[in-house]
Amino acid sequence: MPKKPGWMIMTLSATLALGACGQTEQKTDSHANHEAHETHTSADQLEQTTSPGVAPAFLKETDSSIQTIYLSVAKHRDLLEKMPCYCGCGESAGHTSNYDCFIADQTADGKTTWTTHGITCGTCLDIAAQSIVAYQQGTPFKKIRSDIDAAYAKTGAKPTPTPAL
Repeated sequence: MPKKPGWMIMTLSATLALGACGQTEQKTDSHANHEAHETHTSADQLEQTTSPGVAPAFLKETDSSIQTIYLSVAKHRDLLEKMPCYCGCGESAGHTSNYDCFIADQTADGKTTWTTHGITCGTCLDIAAQSIVAYQQGTPFKKIRSDIDAAYAKTGAKPTPTPAL
């Protein structure tokens, strides 16, 4: 089946161009990466909405590609809870997966507590976008996970303690 380019692929391209902390962090050692990430993690803010389809107000002032990624993360919880993040947030913020970089909590009735963490981090945004695009193209979770691990292992950054698949 041919792979169709979609809005997420365009979003991924825009995200890769953002260069927030992802581009810089990948060029530094893991200690510097961790220190830089601690700074923006301490400023993370939370906002609750009535459902995962309702974007938090803090996204209104962001680029549309970031808004798209945030709302897509909410639709792909099962996928992103299985993907690690390599920005240092496992140690600095206690995150266990890439999902935690965008959503801090979601209740059974749909109330969603969003975090600003992902806005400031190109690594978080890139991993989410890459994972979602690959999933939409039919790539199995295990392959997506191994691709993310392979891409970020060479950075020397420690992944979140995401359980093995």
